[in-house]
Amino acid sequence: MDRHERLSVLLDMVGQRDKIDVDQTAEELGVSAATIRRDLDHLAERQLLTRTRGGAVASNVAYDLPLRHKAARNAPEKQRISAAASRLVERGMVVGMNGGTTITEVARAIATRPDLNERADVPALTVVTNALNIGNELAVRPHIKTVVTGGVARQHSFELTGPLATHILEEITLDLVFLGIDAIDPQRGAYAHHEGEASIDGLLASRARQVAVVGDSSKLGGSAFARICPISAVDLLITDTAAPPEMVSAFESEGIRVLIA
Repeated sequence: MDRHERLSVLLDMVGQRDKIDVDQTAEELGVSAATIRRDLDHLAERQLLTRTRGGAVASNVAYDLPLRHKAARNAPEKQRISAAASRLVERGMVVGMNGGTTITEVARAIATRPDLNERADVPALTVVTNALNIGNELAVRPHIKTVVTGGVARQHSFELTGPLATHILEEITLDLVFLGIDAIDPQRGAYAHHEGEASIDGLLASRARQVAVVGDSSKLGGSAFARICPISAVDLLITDTAAPPEMVSAFESEGIRVLIA
């Protein structure tokens, strides 16, 4: 396990347990206590947790971690999901995307599809996103017309939120939107941790002919602070093979197509 992976694991541990002990964590991860202390100090400097005597506790931002620290989570699953999602895109579509690590992978998978990159002089599709990092990556792709909403940037997710982000979305129609979520429940709907992101994500969904929720199996069956949209607004769920069969059946009973990647 390299340092980047270890930092992500430490953040996961703090988020799940609220507090961790240096010696116990060092034993669990098979490294020295000094290494864990340095890692915790590094994360505390970035305000991702709070150091305590002998350990660390969750801070007020520990549950909404920057993308660079979340990217390593469930990476193989996210790559399979993103590949499956990218195959839904057809030439000429207008595709919406919110932010998050899984949606970022979806954007990359779409951008590198050889059949969409045959003619660089003519855009193969249009992507509308409120995520600065996705807009930045796609802007250099001549075969993709990239539209970025306005709004105020959130440093943890790179998503643009607030009233300024709504003006463009209220004036356009999307063929397909890919929504990254923090949780989705077959009865209650799709959720995000941050209410500003949930509001914009819900508007994206309302402007689309088809809504595809993209999330690994750890996101299924839960809820978060703010609802993005009711389950009736979702057409398709793309998840991984670890999804419990009973959970898949629950979504399908609500009329949602479930694609297992």
